[in-house]
Amino acid sequence: MNITLGTIDRPLTHDPKKQAPMKPSTPSEPVGSAIPDFTTPGATESRQNRTREMQLIPEALARAHMHERLHEAERERRAVRLVTARRMQRRAERASMRARRALAMAVMQ
Repeated sequence: MNITLGTIDRPLTHDPKKQAPMKPSTPSEPVGSAIPDFTTPGATESRQNRTREMQLIPEALARAHMHERLHEAERERRAVRLVTARRMQRRAERASMRARRALAMAVMQ
């Protein structure tokens, strides 16, 4: 009785570390003709870092978006302050002109 735990189409697990290594189907293949099974040093760590970076992408995008919004709000506040300052300057200039006219009228009499 031969029980197959997993097939190519329906593997028992999708984790490559837990899958059985592939073996040549023909025993006539000379030993050492294929690249030996090995795990590249740092490949797992690189894969984990890449996954971690991909999980942090939405957070980084949100942070950049908030940074841009803060700068936009600061520019808006500066623009409002500038408009207010110009309005107050014109009002002060008009008040100064009224005071000069009043002074001139008082001196002329």
